[in-house]
Formats: sequence, structure tokens, C-alpha cells
Amino acid sequence: MILSFDWKKFDVEFSDPQPNTAKLVGGNEDLVLEAENGEDAIKILRSENNMVNVGVILCDIRMPKVNGLECIQFFRQEAPGIPIVVVTAYPDPEMVADLMTKGVKDYLVKPVKKEKMLGVVEKLISAGKSVEF
Repeated sequence: MILSFDWKKFDVEFSDPQPNTAKLVGGNEDLVLEAENGEDAIKILRSENNMVNVGVILCDIRMPKVNGLECIQFFRQEAPGIPIVVVTAYPDPEMVADLMTKGVKDYLVKPVKKEKMLGVVEKLISAGKSVEF
């Protein structure tokens, strides 16, 4: 699940027939769920089989309605096995340390290079979930 991200710079194209299906240029099609804010992210994760199907969550800290810290708390309680990566423009070493103790797997500072983002996502998806549902 991705919370508002500029996919074009990462060579990800969305296909029209299935709006939540994205294709990495030269890669496989993967389900990408995108939310405009934290409240929508929580609703999306709760819907359908998303708690089972989501392989990694990319989450900003500063979001409208429900902020990233509140989302992370929800994700840890309701879907503890899904790895979370924080992507933010506001680096804060104390926050990074705190987030890591809360189960966040990685912390990326915007602007994020394509290779770094895809490498982190691939590593976490390959590792699998830490808890099965």
C-alpha cells in the first residue's frame, strides 16, 4: 500500500482496466493500493483481503486527516506482519529511532532515488511477513 506517491519517477504505470494494478516498466504487474491520506489508508487496508494481500506499506508522516504516526500505530495493531517503510521529507534522528522501536522496517528521506526505493521494497517483500494472518 502506498500513501500518495509520485509513481512516474519510479517507472510505474497504472493500467486503466484495473486502476489499482501497477506495472513496473520491464517488470511484473503488482497490486498497488494508493491512499490520499491516512484515513483512507486505514479504510483501504481494512477492506477486502488487503490485510492478507498487502506485502509492504510505504507511509509518509505528515498527512491530512490521520497522520503517519497514527497510521503506523493502527497498522502495527491490526496488521503487525506487514512491513512498514516511512518515506518523509522531514528527517529527524529521534523520530527514526522511535519509529524503529515501533516496528518500522526502514526510513527513507525524500527525494528518494528509484533504485533505493525499489531495493527496499523488493527486500521486504522477498523477506515476507513476520506474522501470518
